[in-house]
Amino acid sequence: MTKRDTEYQPLLEGITETKQKIKCPNTSLLLAICAACIGGTFQYGYNISIINSPTKSVQNFINQTWLERYEENISEQYLTLLWSSIVSIFTIGGFIGATIGGTLAIKFGRKGTLMMNNAFALLAALLMGLSYPTGLFELLIIGRFFTGVNAGIGICVQPLYLGEIAPRALRGAMAMGTSIFITGGILTGQVIGLNELLGKEEYWPILLSTTCIPAFLQLLILPWFPESPRYLLIDRGDDVGCGTAMKQLHGTDNFDREREDMERERISAMGIKPKKPWELFMDRSLRWQVLTIILINAAQQLNGINAIYFYTDYVFEEAGIPEVNIPYVTVGTGACECLTALTCVSVNYCSEYRYFISKYLEACMEYIAELLSPGPWIPYLSMGCVFAFILSFGMGPGGVTNILITELFTQTTRPAAYMIGGSVNWLSFFFIGMAFPFIVYCFLVFLVVCVLVAVYIFLVVPETKNKTFLEIQTEFQSGEKRKASKADHSPSTTLLSTPL
Repeated sequence: MTKRDTEYQPLLEGITETKQKIKCPNTSLLLAICAACIGGTFQYGYNISIINSPTKSVQNFINQTWLERYEENISEQYLTLLWSSIVSIFTIGGFIGATIGGTLAIKFGRKGTLMMNNAFALLAALLMGLSYPTGLFELLIIGRFFTGVNAGIGICVQPLYLGEIAPRALRGAMAMGTSIFITGGILTGQVIGLNELLGKEEYWPILLSTTCIPAFLQLLILPWFPESPRYLLIDRGDDVGCGTAMKQLHGTDNFDREREDMERERISAMGIKPKKPWELFMDRSLRWQVLTIILINAAQQLNGINAIYFYTDYVFEEAGIPEVNIPYVTVGTGACECLTALTCVSVNYCSEYRYFISKYLEACMEYIAELLSPGPWIPYLSMGCVFAFILSFGMGPGGVTNILITELFTQTTRPAAYMIGGSVNWLSFFFIGMAFPFIVYCFLVFLVVCVLVAVYIFLVVPETKNKTFLEIQTEFQSGEKRKASKADHSPSTTLLSTPL
């Protein structure tokens, strides 16, 4: 080798490494991700938005049923209580689903749990569809509860499955499937709820029953794809099944490095049983990881994203948009977040500092807009801030929160970590839904949450780009983790995920 070849060797190695990083994933892997997401986080997003359209129609049905039963109109307070129960029972079901999702994932596997989870969606669709012909509005409450259980299990197990089947270099990008399908579900629910489709009053039982469609699609598609190779090898000891699954997901010549990582993790986990959630709290070596997922999942709900969805109609009404057009502008907010999630997969902008800034700006912009709202032209600025708010959320916490649990824990602790993170997420969701009417004019609360969590991430969470799960765990336990993170920092470094 000549002197010139020696000088250019590091550059050539860097080019080769870059080509490997941007290599497109296997088609089978992409299809497996779609199959998992359509009955997982898509259902979560879909059932959040689908309930908004038939509000008045369902309330009229409740009032009519009450009149037929008791020969008197229902009181306004009790009608509001029943409607609130129909909406909020979704979060209670989600909390229960999150608490059992990890246990089911250990016992039945990641794929097996996702398949079984569709039973809750089908049962919910049946109950809500039968509520109108039977005259039982109680079936709506039960149906929404089972819808929540389905969403809770799905949002717990599906990111776990995605994080384990994706190659190390594509883990962050593939995990964006969670964000893409959540926002896609929200957008789909908003579109289907328009009057031109199923938004008319007579169609509301069909509208609420459409939750069965993603369940049927997953039952038809997901069986064609394998179980998580990491689960097969480490939890089940199925070496042959692991090899077959990796061959299908990664290609014949593209999984040796991933297999070596799994072998090392299997050796480190030999003789160790999967931990329960309370055991994670008692393990001092995991205290920072546990604290991180609690704060990150709480902040995902408490940073104001759901509040801005609740408040969108008012902002658009103040901006002078006719009431009949507000649903279409609301669809624009869903399309905005969905587009951001899609862009995150291919654009490398989620660097460490931009992630912090995006979380800070999303509350800051809305807070400023609320302070200035009395002005005659400020409502138009408020409308722009709504879209900017959603874009900034998609750039940061909306895309990377779920995959962070996969990256910070190993095979024996990961299911329990998802149970903890999911439970905190759903409880925070319930809290913001109950507390929002009292803090609707005080977005300073969201500003404080965003700033505090951004500071915590900066000080505690290490870089996870192109690292194995064992390396991330070791860095968390090391007193030099911040020094190592700064040494590896570059302009293209991401905080929590790996771009294409």
